[in-house]
Amino acid sequence: MSEKIEETHQKGHLEVEEAEHHEHKDEISPELEALLQTDVKHGLTTAEAAERLARFGPNELAEVKRNPFLKFLGYFTGAIAYLIEVACIISAVVKDWLDFGIILGLLLVNACIGFIEESKAESALDALRQTLALKTRCWRDGHLVELDVAALVPGDIIVLRLGDIVPADGRLLGIGATGEATEGDLLIDQSALTGESLPVAKNKGKTVYSSSIVKQGQQMAVVTKTGGDTFIGRAANLISITTEEGHFQKIINRIGNFLILITVVLVVIIMIYQLVHFKGTENGKFLTILRKILVLTVAAIPVGLPTVMSVTMAVGAKQLAAKKVIVKRLTAVEEMASVSVLCSDKTGTLTLNELTFDEPYLANNYSSEDILLYSYLAAEAGANDPIEFAVRTAAEEQLEILKGRTHKHEVPGFKVTSFLPFNPSTKLTQATVTKLETNSTFKVAKGAPQVIIRLVGGDDDAVRAVNSLAKRGLRALGVARTVEGNMDQWELIGMISLIDPPRPDSAETIRRCGEMGVSVKMITGDQLIIAKEVAHRLGMQRVMLDAGHLVDADKSEDEITEHVIRADGFAQVIPEHKYRVVELLQKRGILVGMTGDGVNDAPALKKANVGIAVHGCTDAARSAADIVLLAPGLSTIVDGLMTSRAIFQRMRSYALYRITSTVHFLMFFFVVVMAYDWALPAHLLILICILNDLATLVIAVDNAQISARPDKWRIGQLITMSIVLGICLSALSFAHFFIFWKHFGYEPVDHDAPEVDRKLESIMYLHISSAPHFVIFSTRLTGYFWENLPSPIFAVVIIGTQIIALLMVIFGGLTPKVPAGQAIVVLLISFIYFIILDVVKVQMFKRWSFELTAAMVPTSARRTKLASRKAANIQQQRVWDSIDAVRKVAVMTAVVSTFQEKNHVVVAGSKAELEE
Repeated sequence: MSEKIEETHQKGHLEVEEAEHHEHKDEISPELEALLQTDVKHGLTTAEAAERLARFGPNELAEVKRNPFLKFLGYFTGAIAYLIEVACIISAVVKDWLDFGIILGLLLVNACIGFIEESKAESALDALRQTLALKTRCWRDGHLVELDVAALVPGDIIVLRLGDIVPADGRLLGIGATGEATEGDLLIDQSALTGESLPVAKNKGKTVYSSSIVKQGQQMAVVTKTGGDTFIGRAANLISITTEEGHFQKIINRIGNFLILITVVLVVIIMIYQLVHFKGTENGKFLTILRKILVLTVAAIPVGLPTVMSVTMAVGAKQLAAKKVIVKRLTAVEEMASVSVLCSDKTGTLTLNELTFDEPYLANNYSSEDILLYSYLAAEAGANDPIEFAVRTAAEEQLEILKGRTHKHEVPGFKVTSFLPFNPSTKLTQATVTKLETNSTFKVAKGAPQVIIRLVGGDDDAVRAVNSLAKRGLRALGVARTVEGNMDQWELIGMISLIDPPRPDSAETIRRCGEMGVSVKMITGDQLIIAKEVAHRLGMQRVMLDAGHLVDADKSEDEITEHVIRADGFAQVIPEHKYRVVELLQKRGILVGMTGDGVNDAPALKKANVGIAVHGCTDAARSAADIVLLAPGLSTIVDGLMTSRAIFQRMRSYALYRITSTVHFLMFFFVVVMAYDWALPAHLLILICILNDLATLVIAVDNAQISARPDKWRIGQLITMSIVLGICLSALSFAHFFIFWKHFGYEPVDHDAPEVDRKLESIMYLHISSAPHFVIFSTRLTGYFWENLPSPIFAVVIIGTQIIALLMVIFGGLTPKVPAGQAIVVLLISFIYFIILDVVKVQMFKRWSFELTAAMVPTSARRTKLASRKAANIQQQRVWDSIDAVRKVAVMTAVVSTFQEKNHVVVAGSKAELEE
């Protein structure tokens, strides 16, 4: 007997290591702590509750709704919009109703597109309110009453039972509804709040959070925080304060500010000059000059820019909708093209948020099928427990004998004669089973690893296996059965391992994002060891940090930001931490995407440049996001990146073309108006503006060259290239103006002159309509135009527009007639000239660099950035030099080692020969 005890002792001297659970701790002020000392058998009095309700407010989230009319008016703001609106007002003052109608129409079209596309979005705060419980059981005045959750106050004693949604943040009291001591822990599912994939066991003194769900047990708790002070309330507050101007709106405003500056400066100079030059004459009257200036202003400003941009994004949103990617905020389509870091929640986003069987540890020659069968026999049917559900689901999917059963609660060949459900004190379930074939009876048990190992008399190999699984973040369950013929002797079958597995397409999505220059960072509320295991399975690096690195008081914000940039992810975070990660990256000028599915992701989804809510997400996440995925998995994110980059290229090409046209127009007419007091008639200028901008709407369906890296608006480059191309176009315009005036005798006469004397109008109309318009064939790409030819419909519409202009000047009507030969030559020159400008554009792109930008416009920010880049390059070179040095030493060491081995062999051979 003593030998048997000794054998058992040797067999089981190791112990299972309990995995430490890290959880966010809420701070309770001394003043609030004093209010929590409520008599648990009596609760608060009605008077106390009323006084606290007045002090702390109702237990609900403040509702903030934006007036739809004010939201619509918001689409009339911005630099370009303001300039267009001023032009609209001036046209009404001078009673130019045609211009007034056209300008007002464009403003309304642009606003309606944005408003209609974005009006589908729901309020994120509304969705957060829907996740809260509506009624709860609470002790008041010595009675257990059912109460609206809005009436709860700090200090209330509430009862939490299986299936309840926790109505407010509270501290568990460790006692039941009538004051009796409770056995075991309360099992809480807080995955939607914290991102933890496994339910969390909580006992006396632990905090339960509002809107989490009770999965097992029952206890009373004292309410600690309500409304906006709760865990979920702070998330709602982060959403409500995130109202920053979008990245795309900033870009459009910067382009608009440049165009406004040059337009206003040149127009004011012309106005002052004409007021002085024509003083005392009919042409010197203020309204007369204002009418002339208005026409130039309307023709110069890109009234169609917002509309073309909106239509392009709307077409892209429709393309994404066909792939089950719903765009809620239109400008997110463009911003996604510039995203270089994609922060992703883990639970439910990268993973399935379902516990599933992983590779088990097996003992005593049992197989995977055996452990599944025995764990199924010991599983409680219908239990509302994720672990029991995972066990039953895995067995039913993988075991042949469980498929095609007529009675779902029976196991063919076996009969469960008695069953002991899970007990918090024993921490196991146990079944007595009869094998029908042999009529033999045995017991099978399933439960906590340490309990099962103790039941079988100890097993060090099993302990090592459990500890190994725990270090990888896997949940283990032991399974054992009694041996044949002895109902008291147990033997170990093995250890089930459970994990929330990655989605089938997550690893491929991360790999493809990496190929497209988008770095993926996992940000999860789950435990660090689980995050590292999932990261490994997804092919990510394991540089995972805990949330403490984000709030380290000993480090500067720059140091913390460096940690964020270099890390592959963060674990054990709360919503504020996710929000901070996004915020720190954005402060470095990085455009950030965020994917998520839970309430805890909502603030970061709202803060990110592009928030993406995945399939099966909560209402809170869906409402806070800019893009919603309707199909399971993340593969559609890659589709979104591809589509957004195509849209970006179209928008950038249009912006370059439109700014070039504006610069060209203003340069040419500034000179001719100042020198010769000549300009095209108002109707021709408006015709160019409307026809050409309407034609360029088809850029929304043009072929686009998708970039391999994230796109970026380089405003300095865009404006510089526009000025250079605008100067080149102006040179061609002056050539036409003077050649047809001096050589062909088409003089720049007043608009009241006979039609036969106004042929210069037709020539310049055709040239100014066609030359800048053909440039759009070049601005489509950074390379030569033939590297990616335009779509047929795009080419037909652009060329067709200019053929209409050609026919107008040949046959007359709106313009004086000119010889067909001259008109065709003008059109051909415009077409050939865009090829010359294409070469200029390519050479500028090749020679352009950040160093050039910093040298041309040396702002302090650019100088600082340039210095940091140079320092980083020097540091990187040192690293490579060190690596090369180490590599050389390693090679030399290997050579010397090989040489010594050969010498040793030769010497040994010589000795052997001498001995012989």
